[in-house]
Amino acid sequence: MSSFSTAEAFSALLSPEGRALLDELRDHDPAQELALATRLRRDHPAELVSAALAQARLRQRAAAKFGAEDAARMFFTPNGVEQATRTSVATHRAESFKALGVTSVADLCCGIGGDAIALARAGISVLAVDRDPLTCAVARANAEALGLTDLIEVREADVTEVDTAAYDAVFVDPARRSDKRAAGAARGASSRGGGRIFDPEAYSPPLSWAVATALKAPRAALKIAPGIPHEAIPESADAEWISDGGDVKEAVLWFGTAPGTMRATLLPGPRALVGRGLPDPAVRSVGRYLYEPDGAVIRAHLVAEVAEEVGGGLIDETIAYVTSDELHPTGYASAYEITDQLPFNVKKLKALLREREVGVLTVKKRGSAVEPEELRRKAMPKPFGKRAATVFLTRVAGAPVMLVGAPVR
Repeated sequence: MSSFSTAEAFSALLSPEGRALLDELRDHDPAQELALATRLRRDHPAELVSAALAQARLRQRAAAKFGAEDAARMFFTPNGVEQATRTSVATHRAESFKALGVTSVADLCCGIGGDAIALARAGISVLAVDRDPLTCAVARANAEALGLTDLIEVREADVTEVDTAAYDAVFVDPARRSDKRAAGAARGASSRGGGRIFDPEAYSPPLSWAVATALKAPRAALKIAPGIPHEAIPESADAEWISDGGDVKEAVLWFGTAPGTMRATLLPGPRALVGRGLPDPAVRSVGRYLYEPDGAVIRAHLVAEVAEEVGGGLIDETIAYVTSDELHPTGYASAYEITDQLPFNVKKLKALLREREVGVLTVKKRGSAVEPEELRRKAMPKPFGKRAATVFLTRVAGAPVMLVGAPVR
């Protein structure tokens, strides 16, 4: 938990004394924090030291999303670190807006300003709106810290009451987490702790409001959970699922672009796979190669496009693994060469791993209730050698199987 809970308390970190403390804590070792805090409290107010230490910890956490250089200059809240868009994803979206000719964006539910920063760095002027006073204070501090105040205006307001008519585009990132502390709060507040919300109408503000607002703008993008049911996607939207380094990060509904399009974008790159309305691939026997589509491809329901690209079919009508007899290059799936197909049997797998002198085992699953770590512990209680192998726990034609192989380099 942060040691500051109001904009007034946060402002102490922006004072010369607060900034000097943060500079001193830039590379602090969390393991030595107790001794460090004791020493610092001899010369500084205890509350300021606690707030500075909390901020230093948040900056270290944020480095994975924002990069070490930016994170060391920025300011964060605990929820802000967790909920902010990763820089690589925000940059991709900003460049997409720029490619559409957008020069100004109303960023509604801006949080600590991650997307606003990316937009401004793309040369786009931004109105960043949030209801929460502390969040707005942090967003302003970040715009200042990164030298972007000429392009970012932060406004504390209820997003449902903001007039966006003067802007080329609207971007909405509604809160998708429940928070008892925020019960009864007005829409647009960014207190986002708690459990994930899966009903789009339970977003704050609701998806229906965000869509209505988007349809009034020349261009718009709505950030949503990647697990949104396809039937909840408006026909007027162009839906994009984004993964970064193989991890699905978010989905975005674009308006004013290509209605009805489904696409998967893979970062770094970007590489974009656009749906062509293909029928489901045929089910066939397991071939020499197994292709594991990227998560964004699966979420976008574009496995058929991958199957066509590699000349393959599904191993089971309910499983998103594609198989082929030949190796085909694709940027949308990882390829594995399969050496063995076994019915699910831990003893047989253990014997096979021993025979192959496997010392490193990767377990993947799709359509299986078995936990990978449990299987790894039972099948290979100790390394049998130095070779590596991958086992897929899955189904083939409805039957549980184990496919053994290795990644194709």
